[in-house]
Amino acid sequence: MVTVLALNRLELKDMIVNEIAENPVLEEASEAGEELTPGEVQSLLERERTADPADKAVLENVDAQELSQVYEASGEGEFAPNGVVLDASTTGENPASAVAEETVKTETDPFDEIDFGSFFDDYLDPGFKNPGSESVEKPSFETFLSAPVTLSDHLQEQLSVLILTDRVRQAANCIIGNLDEAGYLTTPLEEIAVADGLSLADMHAGLRAVQSLEPTGVAAISLPECLLLQLEARGGRGGVAWKIVHDHLRLLETRQTAQLAKVLGRPPEHIQIALSVIRHLDPAPGLRYSSMGPRQVEPDVYISKDGDDYLITLNEDDVPQLRLNGEYKRMIDREQEPNKDVRNYVKERYASALQLIKNIEQRKHTILRVCQTIIRRQTEFLESGIDSLKPMMIKEVAEEIGVHPSTVSRAVANKYAHTPQGVFELRYFFSEAVQGPLGSATPLLIVKRRVKKMIDEEDTSHPLTDEQITARLQSEGIDVTRRTVAKYREDMKIPSTHQRRVRA
Repeated sequence: MVTVLALNRLELKDMIVNEIAENPVLEEASEAGEELTPGEVQSLLERERTADPADKAVLENVDAQELSQVYEASGEGEFAPNGVVLDASTTGENPASAVAEETVKTETDPFDEIDFGSFFDDYLDPGFKNPGSESVEKPSFETFLSAPVTLSDHLQEQLSVLILTDRVRQAANCIIGNLDEAGYLTTPLEEIAVADGLSLADMHAGLRAVQSLEPTGVAAISLPECLLLQLEARGGRGGVAWKIVHDHLRLLETRQTAQLAKVLGRPPEHIQIALSVIRHLDPAPGLRYSSMGPRQVEPDVYISKDGDDYLITLNEDDVPQLRLNGEYKRMIDREQEPNKDVRNYVKERYASALQLIKNIEQRKHTILRVCQTIIRRQTEFLESGIDSLKPMMIKEVAEEIGVHPSTVSRAVANKYAHTPQGVFELRYFFSEAVQGPLGSATPLLIVKRRVKKMIDEEDTSHPLTDEQITARLQSEGIDVTRRTVAKYREDMKIPSTHQRRVRA
């Protein structure tokens, strides 16, 4: 149950499909209702052959289309238009034959509708060719689908045309295999050499070969080396930009352009040109091939407003609805099953299938209860937006619905809700409370948003310090310390005051 609860809609769908394939007791029920199994169809046929009036009445009440679909899947028999099953062994005085003959008489014979004159004219035409003789095997549709090119594929393609010794080529392949998604070599060459039985000289030669490939800057061990490789490829070795990256990267990070001009003995105009060149370099050259792009999100829950109330709807599109195969259930009920091993196996699979169905229903029930609590506590957010979000802890929701906090945590993990304010991860609604001297309780997310807004609106020549941001928050009734503000800023990857300052 814990495993099923943690799955989102797409993961649940994949899990159910796999379970149906592995467990013969599980079946997918149709939207219109449960279909008859081939075993049930055979049972109905046997009843019909006995010519028992009660059984015939049961057979006549079976949905014709439903029976036809299932029985055709078993590859036996055929069906008359009224849904009565016809079988080779049921011809003769069987009432089904009479019904079929009566139906054929009343319908137009398709044979009479064929225009044989037009057909033979086409056949005798010199240009006519038998369609069967022209059938050719066509390429699969997948042949025309483009596959994303990974960084490894792109580098391997270029490496294949380089003239290298076998050991250097092996070293280059090992280096390509150890690159991260940004294109950096994070594993020391010594470790790669020991693991693959290569010399350090071969590894260095292989590294030079990989670094000569596109995108420029790949296989660097650090950001300065990545930028220097790109500057060298542009013929900028030894220039102003090269010297800034090689010797004065710290001044570059803190944007001390005046200090850079003084240290390098260059006019400010040259420094600005060099900084413009550096800004156009790619600090992560591998991401253009490694990035998976935007991730598609499908909501697991729809929260919509109907009048003054909010409705919760679970998204079950394309999620198979399960049922148990009745034939296997009857096999379990038969105590005198000749093969006990088969009976025990079916019994085990039946119990597993039943437990899975119960777990899926429990998952639905838990998610609905969690969403009901979210609506009750976050009604103002659903009405007004993010600025009205209230503090809410997982522990509080767990106590309200009577479950363990880990159950709530799994119920909201990797699941999204479509709300009147947009699509949000369910975990987004849970946030710690930051207390203020006025007794106010503000969600941590809102506090971080206020810190970011202050920094976005600051004067870049005189950026706000952490102390100034702390004072502003305290004036709004939010009790935080300078260290707390610094932590919030670092969590949002916002540089320090000194690094944000822009000097004229």
